[in-house]
Amino acid sequence: MVISGAVVGALFFLTQLSIPGRSQATPAFTFRPATEISDGSVVTIEYTLTDTAGTLIETTSGKEPLTYIHGAGQIVPGLERELNGLKVGEQRKVQVRPEEGYGLPDEKAFQELPRDKVPPEAQKVGAMLMTKSPDGRMIPIRVHQVTATTVVVDFNHPLAGKTLNFDVTVKDIKAAEAK
Repeated sequence: MVISGAVVGALFFLTQLSIPGRSQATPAFTFRPATEISDGSVVTIEYTLTDTAGTLIETTSGKEPLTYIHGAGQIVPGLERELNGLKVGEQRKVQVRPEEGYGLPDEKAFQELPRDKVPPEAQKVGAMLMTKSPDGRMIPIRVHQVTATTVVVDFNHPLAGKTLNFDVTVKDIKAAEAK
């Protein structure tokens, strides 16, 4: 039987809660409405992301909005900086340069693989594959080039090198306080 690291972590957490006589208390948090976005705020936003040509990349329209912890590096730095100080209901259009988004493409992130190590249906330029990192995270890779004997894959983030245009509306802000 194979158990993922997340499952093991959750089981450990649950077993630690039920140890009789355990003197260490589990930290608890309460959330209260906040007036503006600041570090540590739990922020909920709706957004539409497009490239410089106006092509839709991603949107939360018609889906669940995105909730993140501000200042924890959970969204790209350029967007996070521009949302600081906004209030619920405010809308902002933000253009994020590659250096403040997913970075510039790294030439070291290209790797040449023997063609027989890549599934035949994925041996097309632009095809997306998934691989596991040593710590078990899933990593997307893109086929960059196919030759007679090899496939060159790109480990850069698919949005590396791209200028990103966000149209964001702040839906909710909460401040977390330890009990």
